Amino acid sequence: MEVLMNPKIVVHGGAGEWKSSKARLERAINDCKAAAMAGQAVLLAGGDAIDAVETAVRILEDSPVLDAGRGSYLNTAGDIEMDALIMDGNGLNLGAVAAVRLVMHPISLARRVLTDCEHALLVGKGAEDFADSIGFARCTFSDLLDDEMREEYLGRGGLSAADEITTLDIREPDIIGDTVGAVALDVNGNLAAGTSTGGTKGKRPGRVGDSPLVGSGAYADNWNAAASATGRGESLMTILISKRVCDFVSEGLSTQKACEAAIDVLHERVQGKGGLIAIDVRGRIGVAHNTEAMPYAFTSTDQDIIAGS
Repeated sequence: MEVLMNPKIVVHGGAGEWKSSKARLERAINDCKAAAMAGQAVLLAGGDAIDAVETAVRILEDSPVLDAGRGSYLNTAGDIEMDALIMDGNGLNLGAVAAVRLVMHPISLARRVLTDCEHALLVGKGAEDFADSIGFARCTFSDLLDDEMREEYLGRGGLSAADEITTLDIREPDIIGDTVGAVALDVNGNLAAGTSTGGTKGKRPGRVGDSPLVGSGAYADNWNAAASATGRGESLMTILISKRVCDFVSEGLSTQKACEAAIDVLHERVQGKGGLIAIDVRGRIGVAHNTEAMPYAFTSTDQDIIAGS
């Protein structure tokens, strides 16, 4: 007789220097709660883990205070290029996009790469052409700006072209938060993970970080765990941090200890800063970071949401 699991989901809003803006941190925690509740509703209705992850990350991408979708950081050309990855722990299938423009929900485009494309990762114009070929919804540049940036931008002559904002200040001097993500376990014991980001503030055009790279930005394997990472991508990708968490779980560490151990490796090997969320095949949750804060939320029971930073 098949044993049904107790479904759970964990989400994060990015590790960074959040305490420099307490109002933004409070909003980020509340948005993480909303994302976890929406993802849990999918799971309680019998939905797959990957559906719950996509649902939760879409809500995080809609938040103006998080660096993904709307609210993504600008690059040095005054443009917005986004990355996302989603992975199914059942068959180890994945879809990813990188340096994609004018898409409000990169996580959903990554999901369509998984389901409707013969490739696993599409970048730049190729990802945008794929979106157009399947009738995927596109957005305007204005749609991706938060209210503060839009107001400043409008005051400088409108939103007709991205290169008009090359002289704008790119948000605060310190990175508040970087990347959003979710991991989930469904009633059938399947795991999934997803990560989405607008990338590092003030990055060079074409820069791609860890988020869309399998094993770095996220990883999910029904044999052990699912993880989503956040932080300085150039450091995270060097140690394959999300896959490392899953490997630590396979070696017998608890999910929490696995996350903490991976953060220790990040610091010791490359002096990196970042954060992790994870869930294992038994529904045990892990949350760890070595930054000032990392907004997160997870389900402890069917309806209860625990959140913090």
